[in-house]
Amino acid sequence: MTENMKWTREPKRSYISDERTEIVTDPHTDLWQRTYYHFRNDNAPVLQTETDEKYFSFIVKTDFTDSHHRFDQCGIVMYLDSENWLKASVEYENEEFQHLGSVVTNHGYSDWATTAIPANIKTMWYRFSRREDDYCIECSYDGVNFSQMRVCHMWEGKGTIRFGIYACSPEDSSFKAVFTDMKITECAWKAHDGQQPDKV
Repeated sequence: MTENMKWTREPKRSYISDERTEIVTDPHTDLWQRTYYHFRNDNAPVLQTETDEKYFSFIVKTDFTDSHHRFDQCGIVMYLDSENWLKASVEYENEEFQHLGSVVTNHGYSDWATTAIPANIKTMWYRFSRREDDYCIECSYDGVNFSQMRVCHMWEGKGTIRFGIYACSPEDSSFKAVFTDMKITECAWKAHDGQQPDKV
């Protein structure tokens, strides 16, 4: 699917083939908007494809064996514009642990939901699913068994969207992020079968 993907802020070094994509991060690159830190970072390289399909899933395997500095990260992204996007990644912290987490940014304000995982984990699968303007992010250690990380609504996530992969190094570092096994499937996030919607 890489033949239909386009860069937003192309990195200085990258490699793209049908089977494998590599991004070598530039130092001081990140995505974040305002919340808590009060700064705005909007310079991470993003490689995305575009669709108006309302029901689908996107799967990718990430390999971050080379990450070694605080906040080094790579994963999936839906970058609509500087103030409306989401991402999920493993973010290096130190030799003991790292953060598996996601950020959702609506109308210029980011949040961050994380859990600590051991630092010796060096690969992670992600599945990004869309149901109209609602989204689900899942992760997997083996590419078979996925666990939900987050369900969210994107206020600007209607109609045509762009989604794909990203990598960045917010501090003074650089590493090679490797992405493989990218594919789009029918929506694996099934319709809700529990409580019925409220009647208007």
